[in-house]
Amino acid sequence: MLDALSKSFFHALARSKGVERMASRIGMATPTSFARRFIAGESADEAIEAAKAIQAKGMRLTLDQLGESITTLAEAEAATKVYLALIEKIRAAGIDRNISLKPTQLGLDIDQEVCFSNITRILELATRHDFFVRIDMENTPYIQKTLDMFGSVWAKGFRNTGVVLQSAVFRSEEDARAMSTLGARVRLVKGAYKEPAALAHQAKADVDAAFVRIMKVLLAEGTYPAIATHDPKMIAATTAFAAERGIPKDAYEFQMLYGIRRDLQQQLVADGYRMRIYVPFGKQWFPYFMRRLGERPANVGFVLKGILSDRG
Repeated sequence: MLDALSKSFFHALARSKGVERMASRIGMATPTSFARRFIAGESADEAIEAAKAIQAKGMRLTLDQLGESITTLAEAEAATKVYLALIEKIRAAGIDRNISLKPTQLGLDIDQEVCFSNITRILELATRHDFFVRIDMENTPYIQKTLDMFGSVWAKGFRNTGVVLQSAVFRSEEDARAMSTLGARVRLVKGAYKEPAALAHQAKADVDAAFVRIMKVLLAEGTYPAIATHDPKMIAATTAFAAERGIPKDAYEFQMLYGIRRDLQQQLVADGYRMRIYVPFGKQWFPYFMRRLGERPANVGFVLKGILSDRG
């Protein structure tokens, strides 16, 4: 119940333009500003510098330009050009060739054909330069649209792409089996969105139980799944199942978010597991930041200290 209330509260804040304006003035203003704990920077260059430091510690990367639910085709075109330029910047920097993107950032709400065209342009350049592109999953109104979009690019022959499934959502176990049959790579997350009870689990225990069930499907039947969690219990369940089934450590990877559980990230690398860090950047960081707080309210104390220090 507290988990649901926490998500509701922070999702409400994420929609507040007044709070966003206040946070934007101080959240990224200096190298020590509070939002920089979870956001790698407002520009691709800042994110790449942060990514280099992560890669030097033996971790893999995926870079994500923040922004979603755009309202004009001009914004969708601008976001597409950012990704095309990002691919070139990553090539030049010599870091891990992996990016993540959201369909609503590329026009899904406005024109699905335009969105498909934009994703295809990114995948074409990504294919030429040996990049992997993860198509992120947003909240339940977009799940079928996103999977349809993924199916369309898969049908065009793009195999350098994968999707995300959320264990909180009832349908995800069935979707995991479908993606495994297809041979598509899946990132499994718990889910950061506040979803209706008719479509998603509300209690943490139920979300966790679903996560373990889907994890087992992906490890046993899937193609190089990404188990994205900061929860030591979910990690332990994953490593135990893999060991029981004789699944090697290089057949899957763990993923975590930039700035969260750095100790656990390093420990998994030291233990010989593959670890990929999701590195977000961009000026539209506020909604993402609020979802991180809703997922893990323990982060609020850190943020409040940061706000006070920034004001001082």
